[in-house]
Amino acid sequence: MSNSKQGQLNGAYYGPPVPPTQSYHSVGSRSSCGPCCLLCTLFKFIISIVIIVGIIVLVVWLVFRPNEVKVYVGTASLTQFAFSSNNNSLQYNLSMDMSIRNPNKRISIYYDYVEARALYDGSRFDYDVLPTFYQGHKNTTMLYPAFQGTNLLLGDSIATTYNREKQEGYYYVDVKLYTRLRLKVWIFKIHYNKQKIDCSLKLPVPGSSGKFEGTKCDVDLF
Repeated sequence: MSNSKQGQLNGAYYGPPVPPTQSYHSVGSRSSCGPCCLLCTLFKFIISIVIIVGIIVLVVWLVFRPNEVKVYVGTASLTQFAFSSNNNSLQYNLSMDMSIRNPNKRISIYYDYVEARALYDGSRFDYDVLPTFYQGHKNTTMLYPAFQGTNLLLGDSIATTYNREKQEGYYYVDVKLYTRLRLKVWIFKIHYNKQKIDCSLKLPVPGSSGKFEGTKCDVDLF
């Protein structure tokens, strides 16, 4: 009896074998990057480029430490400055000595075009195209703008301003420099056209006892 039970246990039937689990993939069900995913990737790429460029700019600035050009008018001579309210004409003769200092150790400057403009009460009355030049590291260059002639001035307040300043003993004339230049850093040359130089001159009335005082000009370069 026990042997028959043992035989039944050894030959016991436990049902059909369980087949292995299979994964089914329908055609076209592969994961794909939709429009949102593409935009996210593009955004990350742009952010990475901005960060890299920012790091490069910071490193360059720390290495070269660019300083603004120093511009100074040491002497100025106004021998004629007569305004006629009948025809709004101005007769003038103005000359000056102007120094431009490049204080940078690693940046040199090519001045490819230099134009000086003279303005009175906001109205331009003359200009002078100055010689081009190259300015090396820690170098000072002298310029000599000069304005002479007769021109019309446009503006309703010019006669009032002229008469008031004549009585005060000083005329206020603005001389602005407009330039096209290139910055040289090592062997690289970078075009840069945004330099702004503004010199506000307080000039004694011709024939008076007043004296001109040296003037530091406002510079916007870097």
